[in-house]
Amino acid sequence: MDEDRRMLPATDVPTDGTVLVTLRPVGDVTVETGDRGADGDELEAMLITLADEVACYRNYCQHWTDVRIDSGDGAAVRNGEILCEKHGAYFESGTGVCTFGPCEGAVLDAVEVAVREGDVVLTDPDYAFVRLGPAERPDVEGGSRIDFTGS
Repeated sequence: MDEDRRMLPATDVPTDGTVLVTLRPVGDVTVETGDRGADGDELEAMLITLADEVACYRNYCQHWTDVRIDSGDGAAVRNGEILCEKHGAYFESGTGVCTFGPCEGAVLDAVEVAVREGDVVLTDPDYAFVRLGPAERPDVEGGSRIDFTGS
């Protein structure tokens, strides 16, 4: 296994929340959202365990692309759907499709990962794994708008 693409043991990824990872674009990644930068900039993605695999999505909401879904503590998951607490949008864990909220029908940007020999491995050629946890970017705050959490 290519050790620099190994992210973490699959058993460390929850089904009732997400794990935040930091990636770096290295391929042809279109710059469209609030957390994407030039080649080499760090960005965030969320991992979640599904029935027999792990899914990975870029960590921004399709409604307000400058809003992070996982602020570092794991995104809330309700009935198998990832919740953006800023405005109450729900995204299917297995497809990334928004099933409820102001961006209904939109789809989270997926990042290709696989489980190999018990570990989650980054298989998407457009990204490099940097580390577990949030990106080290001063412009990413995630708390800039009204939300449903009381903050």
